[in-house]
Amino acid sequence: MKLIRAKNYKDMSRKAANFLSAQVILKDNSVLGLATGGTAEGIYEQLVEWYRKGDIDFSEVSTVNLDEYVGLDAKNERSYQYFMNHHLFQHINISEKNYHLPDGKAEDIEEECRRYDRLIEKLGGIDMQLLGLGENGHIGFNEPGEAFEQMTHCIQLKEDTIQANARYFSSKDEVPKQAITMGVKAIMQARAIVLCASGARKADILKRVLFGPVTPEVPGSILQMHPRLIVIADAEAMGE
Repeated sequence: MKLIRAKNYKDMSRKAANFLSAQVILKDNSVLGLATGGTAEGIYEQLVEWYRKGDIDFSEVSTVNLDEYVGLDAKNERSYQYFMNHHLFQHINISEKNYHLPDGKAEDIEEECRRYDRLIEKLGGIDMQLLGLGENGHIGFNEPGEAFEQMTHCIQLKEDTIQANARYFSSKDEVPKQAITMGVKAIMQARAIVLCASGARKADILKRVLFGPVTPEVPGSILQMHPRLIVIADAEAMGE
């Protein structure tokens, strides 16, 4: 485990973007695993800035996102496809055929999960996976109690996750109750993982994830077993 202390959210974002950009510079056809949410916004903003300066080229890069809400399509402003388009894809030179998310509107969700696993395998696996951390320890949408051996699957979101994501919707009632997510096993197959955390509200769970017992009740704790885990957190998140 490589543990990197950042001064604040902006510094965390820049440090994380450095790892992702270095991966692309060293291997121009890298497969990046991407995340959504507030933690990732600053990282993508930094990558876009460096792209506009000519420091990084995404033309050969492929990406696969961790998850998508069931029932939302790319035109829905609350979908993760929309988030990725708005914060990253429409601002860089990545080919539309090279970025991928689960299809939340698929008629057969189980088959969509299998398709996504096959896609990642066809791409040759994930070179570097970016992760945020839920306040209950979830990574992707893998909630407490989920089996570590899961590949991509459909999950029923827990109440605290729905409550945490309600800030992105008009009301809590609008938050989808299900999502398609890469499973813990799928995440752990990435060759490198960059875990980011910011803010005092992540301090307790970050300590449990990195130094507590490895248990499905704290999904992120399995990351302790990854051979190339890079943790980047600001001073507040490292408060514990």
